[in-house]
Amino acid sequence: MLKTTVAGSLPKPNWLAEPEKLWAPWKLEGDDLWRGQCDAALVWLKIQEDAGIDIASDGEQFRKHFVHGFLEYVDGIDWAKMTTMGIRDNRYDADVPTVTSKVKRRGPAHTKSTAFCREHAQNGLKITMPGPMTICDTIADEVYGKRADMAMAFAEILNEEALELQELGVDVIQLDEPAFNVFMNDVVEWGVAAVERAFQGVTVKKAVHICYGYGIEANNQWKETLGEEWRQYEQTFPALNASKSIDQVSLECAGSHVPHSLMSLLKDKDVLVGSVDVANKAVETPDQVAAVIRSAMQYVDPERIYPCTNCGLAPFPRDVAEGKLKALAAGAEIVRRELRS
Repeated sequence: MLKTTVAGSLPKPNWLAEPEKLWAPWKLEGDDLWRGQCDAALVWLKIQEDAGIDIASDGEQFRKHFVHGFLEYVDGIDWAKMTTMGIRDNRYDADVPTVTSKVKRRGPAHTKSTAFCREHAQNGLKITMPGPMTICDTIADEVYGKRADMAMAFAEILNEEALELQELGVDVIQLDEPAFNVFMNDVVEWGVAAVERAFQGVTVKKAVHICYGYGIEANNQWKETLGEEWRQYEQTFPALNASKSIDQVSLECAGSHVPHSLMSLLKDKDVLVGSVDVANKAVETPDQVAAVIRSAMQYVDPERIYPCTNCGLAPFPRDVAEGKLKALAAGAEIVRRELRS
């Protein structure tokens, strides 16, 4: 009960990439890069498990960018043809690669690194990949014309990868869909269907992570425009709850203006309750984490709650990320003891 997990990314060590910087270039190359990534993953698996995290992540130590790290293994994308486009409904601009022909999977993206992590992880292991809609919002298109069509093409590729990850013995496969909090009508019209296609035939736990983004300035400024209540989930949770393919929904909660009552819309799903904020460097106390979990329990049975981080911790200093993981696990244990008493 109240098994803890993480949303995804964790800080890169300074031997691998520049610390506290999202999507920093690698400092190593070739075999040295692979060994450095493995070392970083081992460090974070150890830190998570020592902290008491029940379902650990590779911390995305094997990819620079949570979307582009997967797309590097997809043909049909021109990385020399960079296009400047607005991301997340023009929240910020980014230079992104361009789809110039029908996409197809060139080879496995995460199976080698996942096999390594599965060998060394002592407990549960989650692997994350970008969701189809978020991929489409992080890449330029010269081929498909409609995002829904391109999303289905990427969903087929994600499905190939997911089936291979499943064979390696992972416990959870998660698709990251921050775009679900931006294009709510599209979520209902085709976004959930694309996720379902990506999960076709997958029998391990299948999660969708929907947050309000990393704690970077562009996202923090956007959050200030959302008002006293952030009700985006109200439009999308019913469609997610109705899906037969999705087992878990990961949401942002701590430090946000999301009404906790919206979790009641996920009556048939496990709920990964974001109990650790990623918008500031202050490390939560275990009691603060426990308070978020108790609040969630007003709307979700504790058997379906998985305390989690709001989003990735990659932009933080390592000691801050470690502190937040320890607080997450300790806060969950406080509530477990209360439930046992």
